[in-house]
Amino acid sequence: MKAVQQIAFGLESLQITELPTPTPAPHEVLVKIEAAGLNYLDVALATGVYSKTLPLPRIPTSDGAGVVAAIGDKVSKWKVGDRVTVQYNQLWQNGKATPETNHIRTGVSTPGMLAEYAVVPEYALVRTPANLSSVEAATLPVAGVTAWTGLMGYAGIQPGQTVLTQGTGGVSLFALQLALAAGAKVIATSSSPEKLKKLQALGAHEVIDYKQYPDWHEEVKRLTNGAGVNATLDIAGSATIVNSVKSVGMNGFVGLVGFIAGAQLPLDLFTIVGNYIRLQGYSVGSLESFQQLVTAIEVNNIHPVIDSVFPVDKVQEAFRHMGSSGYFGKIVVEMN
Repeated sequence: MKAVQQIAFGLESLQITELPTPTPAPHEVLVKIEAAGLNYLDVALATGVYSKTLPLPRIPTSDGAGVVAAIGDKVSKWKVGDRVTVQYNQLWQNGKATPETNHIRTGVSTPGMLAEYAVVPEYALVRTPANLSSVEAATLPVAGVTAWTGLMGYAGIQPGQTVLTQGTGGVSLFALQLALAAGAKVIATSSSPEKLKKLQALGAHEVIDYKQYPDWHEEVKRLTNGAGVNATLDIAGSATIVNSVKSVGMNGFVGLVGFIAGAQLPLDLFTIVGNYIRLQGYSVGSLESFQQLVTAIEVNNIHPVIDSVFPVDKVQEAFRHMGSSGYFGKIVVEMN
């Protein structure tokens, strides 16, 4: 089978090669991967920013969707021809995360999705939403589930509340779409006038240029008549956390989901304690959360925002584009 292998740290090390097609064990499923979605995590892993202890060579990327090509002789949940998408936290089926549920992560502790075929445990798959293609579904496992888990699972967003989204990456755009589907008001940020217009076209009620307003929490408070928002997902870390905390109101929720601008957080305890703000660190979500997301996508006919689709022989270009700041939405590599 054709596969992309990372043989060293650095995007130039991503190479297309031929590997044996894996055979599923009794409780495993062989998936013909049609598309693999990219996340900042994939770039961080490929460049060594996240960890330099990963064994090499490795097949990268955590997000993948395709069609069941074969099943192990003990598999009862899936059949050949089923359209499926791969769960990221493979052992996290439901409930709260535990050390055990964090043990196996697709594309980190297992081979990734940039291959024509992948073997996946039968319990680590969800059915692909009926209204989505595999290219669209390949954007869901990390970014989509992260947005759903934060807003619906931890924040408990209700109709009429207000959500702040930050930037135009996958998690933030999914958060915008899901918040709107839940009947919430959305305030969105970007530093690009063109992207701000796109955010409005997607349904954002208000937009903020954070280059024009470096202390953008003040603009958030102005737009909410001083109340602040009910929830936001902080995707940059060091550079945004103070504004995030100051943007939410009493009993507000801040999901800590990204580290693009650094992982050390300068926290304002006076604001956090005085306003009873909840800060929640988490990583993606459970299979049950993924299944709930699939239902929400079908019921509301949500389609992921895709910036670009690259053929697999342009994989280095796809990763470089993911490492830039110019994209709007998800970047996908098509295996066909």
